[in-house]
Amino acid sequence: MILSDLSVRRPVFAGVLALLLVLVGAVSYPRLPVRDLPAVEPPIVSISTSYRGANSEVIENRITQVIEDQVAGI
Repeated sequence: MILSDLSVRRPVFAGVLALLLVLVGAVSYPRLPVRDLPAVEPPIVSISTSYRGANSEVIENRITQVIEDQVAGI
């Protein structure tokens, strides 16, 4: 017997069954586990360089900027 045939022959039974299904869903909904913010660790890159005798402008232009441009594409 198909559900549609049963619903036509016994409409009260179909209504009670639908109401029971809604009730079970309403009771179960608050118990569903939901994670708003999952634990995600951002990637961290640490690079150390040394250039003895250079001033901060040379280090920024020739070392730091080049490294940042290469790492930014990763």
